[in-house]
Amino acid sequence: MRRRPFALSVAPVLRHAVAIQREQLSGPIPDLVVCGSTVPEDSEVAVDVALEAAHPGVLVSGVVRAPWVGECRRCLGAAGGQIVAEVRELFEPDGDPETTYALEGEQVDFEAMARDAILCELPLAPLCQPGCRGLCPVCGGDRNLDECRCARPD
Repeated sequence: MRRRPFALSVAPVLRHAVAIQREQLSGPIPDLVVCGSTVPEDSEVAVDVALEAAHPGVLVSGVVRAPWVGECRRCLGAAGGQIVAEVRELFEPDGDPETTYALEGEQVDFEAMARDAILCELPLAPLCQPGCRGLCPVCGGDRNLDECRCARPD
């Protein structure tokens, strides 16, 4: 049985025993891939959130973090960075799956929320650096490393 690192009891919030419940959870989420960028399979996705009662559900706000890697769209070199996605989502029983996440009894599972947040932030066209100069269209040399001296057609 797969461990669920993002599952959590929210009973204290639902029973109004606490006004705000703060949680930090982390674990791997498989298959986080968009076009040319991905979260490596062995990487941890971190969820840092505050939970508040929002009758009949729970309002969750905070950030989701994950490293990403990819291939630069201009020079084909390595690209990567850190995603920091802000979240503010509602978990409720019998909610509309298009607009909210499931509250199952007194349990929530942040994996779907974290997956959605990361997939929305993964770069569609990754760059190794903002000013990447790319490859020469004539000789294929990496113009970030050296000026191209090939004969260019006019």
